[in-house]
Amino acid sequence: MKIASKTSTNLLTCHASQNAIESSVKMMRSKRRVLTVVLFAFALVLEPMLGQGQNTLDLGAFHLLPAPERAEVLLKSNDRLAICGDSITEQKMYSRIIEDYLTMCVPDLNVSVRQYGWAGEWAPQFLARMTNDCLRFQPTIATTSYGMNDCSYRPYEDSIGQNYRKSSTAIVEAFKAHGTRVILGSPGCVGKRPPWAKPDGTFENISVNLCALRNIDIAIANQEQVQFADVFWPMLNAMITSDEKYGTNYGFVGADGVHPHWAGHTVMAYAYLKAMGIKGEIGTFTVNLKTGKLTVSEGHEVISAKDDVFVIKSYRYPFCPCVGGGQAYGEYPICGQDDLQDDNSIRSGMSLVPFNQDLNRLILVAKQGKAAFYLVSWGNQSKLFLKDQLAQGVNLVTEFPCNPFGEAFARVDAAVAAKQVYETKQIKELFHGQEAATNMEAVVNSSEYEHEKFVTKIKDAFAPVTYTIKIDPQ
Repeated sequence: MKIASKTSTNLLTCHASQNAIESSVKMMRSKRRVLTVVLFAFALVLEPMLGQGQNTLDLGAFHLLPAPERAEVLLKSNDRLAICGDSITEQKMYSRIIEDYLTMCVPDLNVSVRQYGWAGEWAPQFLARMTNDCLRFQPTIATTSYGMNDCSYRPYEDSIGQNYRKSSTAIVEAFKAHGTRVILGSPGCVGKRPPWAKPDGTFENISVNLCALRNIDIAIANQEQVQFADVFWPMLNAMITSDEKYGTNYGFVGADGVHPHWAGHTVMAYAYLKAMGIKGEIGTFTVNLKTGKLTVSEGHEVISAKDDVFVIKSYRYPFCPCVGGGQAYGEYPICGQDDLQDDNSIRSGMSLVPFNQDLNRLILVAKQGKAAFYLVSWGNQSKLFLKDQLAQGVNLVTEFPCNPFGEAFARVDAAVAAKQVYETKQIKELFHGQEAATNMEAVVNSSEYEHEKFVTKIKDAFAPVTYTIKIDPQ
């Protein structure tokens, strides 16, 4: 993909009806001027870097409004999360990352999750089915991911924006009327012109169209006072960065330019988890190398500490981007076979956004050391660190992506994945099948009985993990 830039006075002008949008965001003009300068500089920097590929994207064609500031913490204990969206949601990848994270990394919140993805869906189609399919389960919080199909894969025009605004606003208002807190997600980006695009649709004008729908989402979020998850800009930024880091054959948004593999879904999950106000503090282990004393943060327990060998029991997990061979469910990445240059890698996606830094911090701090170097062993992996590195703290998840949590994580992930597969069947086949047309409540009751079995399997799979950390002076 080629990134171009222009210095004309209409830099960052979006082919959209801006009057309605800008009337609701006048208070953000000063921030927008700053963003314009940043994006202009970004475009100028990227132009000499990225000259390969068949697609051309002119950053000067975009008008990215600044995203609203996030709430401190949006998730609450015992929340019931509904993840709503189109075929990208029905891929059950970013939704699986989110449910894995909420189940294992913040188990104290006890959040339950359902995914409602439906391939090919537009915002008005979800609006038509949300009472039957979603609101009956009384979600307390919901994420939405629409706009990709609503853009019609052609140049933006006012009717596209008006229809999207009308349906998206109605979705938000319906959720609010039922006491559901909303995270209004923007559409993502495309990586190329999809094969099914309209004849006048190009990579660039479809991208500009999606940008316009993102801006409409911001206006709705401000108007309705709900949370906004910016998926478009982090994905566009990650796509550009991945071209630079991994080459233009890296398919960040998938082979068809719309449906990402694990890397793209990792960036999507990151955007939604950040919008939820997740703090990312998995745990901190602090060792006094002089006295041999170990203290651990909430969610972890010291079993023993002797001769620089520390046994810990953890009741919350870090997020594992890969698991051991034979443990993975479906196409979940396998440690040792996981290639950072492969867009089907969660670790690769983590290299494009600060996932571990912001959401996945399991920190080992070792102070009062006398040796210049220390060999840290965790499970069957070892790594050498400077004394000063350990004194400042190292993120064990970043340093040891294959770690003692992998096997337990894989068991829970498999149960989560199986549940989400059933949820697609429950909604698309059972709730909209022949029996449901004559006796909906019977279908709901019988399918919920089956659904609860999957929920129980997740709970049974999630168990404390006991492991050893050894710190040897060198």
